[in-house]
Amino acid sequence: MVADKRKGTNMEKKFKERYLAGEIEFEEIDEYSYQWGMSDTEETLAQYLGLNADEEDAWVSDSEDALRELLDKQKK
Repeated sequence: MVADKRKGTNMEKKFKERYLAGEIEFEEIDEYSYQWGMSDTEETLAQYLGLNADEEDAWVSDSEDALRELLDKQKK
């Protein structure tokens, strides 16, 4: 069993929260996705990233660019 590597790291916060706060670049979504795949979390990938249903749908059905556009509209 692989432990969730977010604990005790900067990944304790969800991807979306950190991206909207300007703490990370959008491309960090790849690292979060990798860490999710290596973890034993019961969260879905969308939950792990902090995405709502509309954001997940845009990402899955359209593209990363569509997700980035939705998130950029929410930036602080």
